[in-house]
Amino acid sequence: MLYFHKELKEKLKSDYQIQKAVLNKEYYKIETGLYSDIELVSPLEIICKKYPDAIFTSDSAYYYYDLTDVIPDYFYLATTRSASRIKDNNIKQIFIPNDLFEFGKTQITIENIKINIYDEERILVDLIRKKNTIPFDYYKEIIANYRAKADTLDIYKIQKYISLYKNELNLYDTLMREVF
Repeated sequence: MLYFHKELKEKLKSDYQIQKAVLNKEYYKIETGLYSDIELVSPLEIICKKYPDAIFTSDSAYYYYDLTDVIPDYFYLATTRSASRIKDNNIKQIFIPNDLFEFGKTQITIENIKINIYDEERILVDLIRKKNTIPFDYYKEIIANYRAKADTLDIYKIQKYISLYKNELNLYDTLMREVF
């Protein structure tokens, strides 16, 4: 389990006790202000602890939903536009308008860790919206995998998400042409 310094201090009562527990290997210092009761901690678990309001999106979501076998170079996290910048070289932060941030948020379990992630319908709409910024082969691979699971997608959710954007008709046409 991960603990922030403040949480561990409440549990052990003082900084001295924390230092003593780290020396005795009862707890391990993962990084500044973050401790664990096990030595090796998944980066995914660290991210979920440090950024509990962030939502996995983009390349991370495609990978976690098995829409691609390309392991992303970064963890892609969506945050509100008013959120502070994440200063981590392993994370790409995507700022989402506050009024669109919560749409499609769900939780799944990856490596026994519950993570916030956008549902498959939301990331499909986002994929189509940024089609021109994604490498063509990568886009086609993800679309082909969506096409294979088209029967399991909730078309009403997709229509709801598409209606949130200005170019609604173009998005819908592209979706119908390429997925359904």
